[in-house]
Amino acid sequence: MELELKKKCFDAYETGGELTVTQEETAETIVPDYCPDIARIIETEGKIYIHNRELRDGRAEITGTVRVTVLYTPDGESGIRTLEFAMPFTAESDGRGLTDCAAVLAETEPEFLETRMLNPRKVFTHCKLVTRMTGWRRTPVAVCADVEAPEELRVEKRLERQHAVVLTHVAEKDFTFSDTLTLSPGREGAAEILTSRAAGTVTEAKVVGSKLIFKGVFTASLLYRANDGKCAAFSGELPFSQVMEVDGAAEGTEAAVRLQVTGADMQIDGGDAEGRDIAVTLYLHAAALLRQERDISLLSDLYSTAYDLSYEASPLTLTGFSQSLSRRQTVREVLEIGVVADSILALSAVCGAVSVSREGGTAVLRTGATVRALYLDEGGAPLVAERCVDVSCQLELPEDCHVTARAVCPEEIQGSLGDRGIEVRFPVEFQAEASAQVKKVCITAARVNTDAPKDLAGAPSLVLRCLGRQETAWDLAKRHNTTISAILSANQLESEGDIAAEALLLIPRKRA
Repeated sequence: MELELKKKCFDAYETGGELTVTQEETAETIVPDYCPDIARIIETEGKIYIHNRELRDGRAEITGTVRVTVLYTPDGESGIRTLEFAMPFTAESDGRGLTDCAAVLAETEPEFLETRMLNPRKVFTHCKLVTRMTGWRRTPVAVCADVEAPEELRVEKRLERQHAVVLTHVAEKDFTFSDTLTLSPGREGAAEILTSRAAGTVTEAKVVGSKLIFKGVFTASLLYRANDGKCAAFSGELPFSQVMEVDGAAEGTEAAVRLQVTGADMQIDGGDAEGRDIAVTLYLHAAALLRQERDISLLSDLYSTAYDLSYEASPLTLTGFSQSLSRRQTVREVLEIGVVADSILALSAVCGAVSVSREGGTAVLRTGATVRALYLDEGGAPLVAERCVDVSCQLELPEDCHVTARAVCPEEIQGSLGDRGIEVRFPVEFQAEASAQVKKVCITAARVNTDAPKDLAGAPSLVLRCLGRQETAWDLAKRHNTTISAILSANQLESEGDIAAEALLLIPRKRA
């Protein structure tokens, strides 16, 4: 006789693979006719814009552009000029790493970027890109939560309560943000933008109905040539809010939203004669991971005190612990420059990949923050100082959990000229996700042989013994073909928790 199992099913996602792809790109670029000859390259900046993410037959293809900006001093002229060009790239995974994945999230960063002058009208650029891909596989979860059996079959069942964190949605959205950044009072207006950069931070995310509402701040930074011919830097914040459709998501679901800038355009507003208004247009990709906490009942064991019972079971892996954490470290360093500096033009800090090491219950996160300072020496020549600073933080987490993390510099860098060089101060924010899995066994089918009643004629009616090591009351009852309630009653106990480790127990045989 097949027993009727009560099964519950729900949709979920699991990590289908994590891959890192490294590649090198090179380009030779001709200086446009409208630009003066290059006398000296000051520095090279690169912004990574991912345009497309495709999954096909387990293979991921990420396409994008490295937007390169070269700052240089012109031949026969004073000041700073800029040369901009695009280097397209494609990062591909092999055909095995992301099999059966329904979505892929990717981040690309430049590990190395350099431009050198071949002649006053031509430059050579070499960059090394690192693309990290995470694939998500849609995996329906089916669990047996209970069993229905007639009382005459005398079936005993073991139900376990398991706390689980289920990734229910991987949602994505492309959107455009436009606003105006106004230079602060007292600053000279902009005549030409030399370099610009934008980054976004999500400060709040909440599910309301079938929609995910998330809010945050964009930080826009620019280096510009002012109307008086001097160079100046400015940074400002622009708040934003967006709505994303997440059908089927329950209110109270925890949402983690990642933002990527896929394109940016910052121009001096043509309607402002003083050049104080900067029109900002950002093209963005948002990826949201929605997790829901559930308490699940699992049917993990069965037996009958009256008949032979057989069952089938399969392993079940669930995420029992999941936590998103953010830790901020303040960095103070001195960039030694070896010359007398007149003024600082611009400061930037870019964090590299985060490594995770474990020391017992502590996870140590480390990243290298590359700090750059563009400054003028006492003769007015633009120079660059650069240093990579090691930044770390510690998180108290369970030993068996898996940790992934990224690091960002969410705010403007503060800097000043000191006796030893350029003193800088900036925050580094570590954004970590920790998870731990639990492995359980869940019954998938069960059958009672009603044609074969158990023969208990030779079994003792009473057994006297104590619990063995690693043994539970369930194990004891099943081994001696009785029930937990019968053992508790015979020993005048109210619950399993009242059983002492070395107590001698009366174990009665279950009577028909």
